[in-house]
Amino acid sequence: MNEIRIGKWTLKLPASRLMRMGLGIALVIGGLLWFLPIVGLWMLPLGLAVLAVDIPALKPLSSRVNGWITGLVDRFTKKK
Repeated sequence: MNEIRIGKWTLKLPASRLMRMGLGIALVIGGLLWFLPIVGLWMLPLGLAVLAVDIPALKPLSSRVNGWITGLVDRFTKKK
C-alpha cells in the first residue's frame, strides 16, 4: 500500500520506506514554516498522512484529518 486516499484523490507514494519517511518529515517541517512564501499549512496534514503509512500510531490522527478535509471539500464544492 504505497498510496494515500484523500477524498476522491489518490496520491502515489515512493516504494522505499526511507523515501516515504523523508518526504513525510519534509512536508511536516514545511508545514511548520507556514508563514514563509510557497510553503504552507497544507503541508502539515499531508506530511502526517504520509508518515501514517509507516507509523501505526499516526493512523487515527490521519483518518480524522482525512475526514475533516473531505468534509471541507464537499462543503465548498457542493453546487447550490
